[in-house]
Amino acid sequence: MIQAEHLQKIFRVRKRNAGFKNAAKAFFSREYEEIHALNDVSFRIEDGEAVGYIGPNGAGKSSTIKILSGILTPDSGTCVIDGRVPWKDRRAHVSQIGVVFGQRSQLWWDVPVIDSFELIRDIYAVTEDVYKRNLRDLTDLLNLSEILKTPARSLSLGQRMRCEIAASLLHDPRILFLDEPTIGLDAVSKIAVREFVLDMNKRRGTTVILTTHDMQDVEALAQRVLLIGKGRILLDGTLDDIRRGGSGQIDETLAALYKQFDI
Repeated sequence: MIQAEHLQKIFRVRKRNAGFKNAAKAFFSREYEEIHALNDVSFRIEDGEAVGYIGPNGAGKSSTIKILSGILTPDSGTCVIDGRVPWKDRRAHVSQIGVVFGQRSQLWWDVPVIDSFELIRDIYAVTEDVYKRNLRDLTDLLNLSEILKTPARSLSLGQRMRCEIAASLLHDPRILFLDEPTIGLDAVSKIAVREFVLDMNKRRGTTVILTTHDMQDVEALAQRVLLIGKGRILLDGTLDDIRRGGSGQIDETLAALYKQFDI
């Protein structure tokens, strides 16, 4: 279970106007702006849920995922996942989660994919029996057999994303964080990723938290939606709840909600 209460995260961003004089001035006197990435964010996610975490750019989605995965420490508030505080119990926590960032890779760029998988196996201390079983299942389900010996730099984006998802699941995580997992993928690759994640959620009971701008991903995968804007949770409900508040078309209704909440 994931329990987040009153999470706050503020970033100090350095500001400087254009021009040489302003650059010289900033060298002696620096100005900063405070960005409230998260402002009193609270929610609860039960085991086995698939939740779409949506909102415009800069709303606080990635900051939330980084706190839940233990990468960031909040300025205040609490977060407990299966009895652990992510940023305090990092070693125990990461052994139970998988993370896929659509624009960042966990594969070693110049070595074959299978070598990256074996390094990940060693990092997570996965037993040989579990590794072989998961590698076999993931290879079959994600159609990886023909690319396992290919260096990551030689893969297409769709092939790499399938390998990224497999890498995140080799150690049997209970929770899967997906941050823009289908960004830049073609229609066929998107469908393959969606079908696989849905199968993992239903067959293995893996908890899935999905952040995306692609509402088709949300419609295909999420049973519940959290809408965040300006660092605050603005809506918590099902897709049907969102549709009832608008035209019935999810993209149009979401645009109307953004306008309503001024985000």
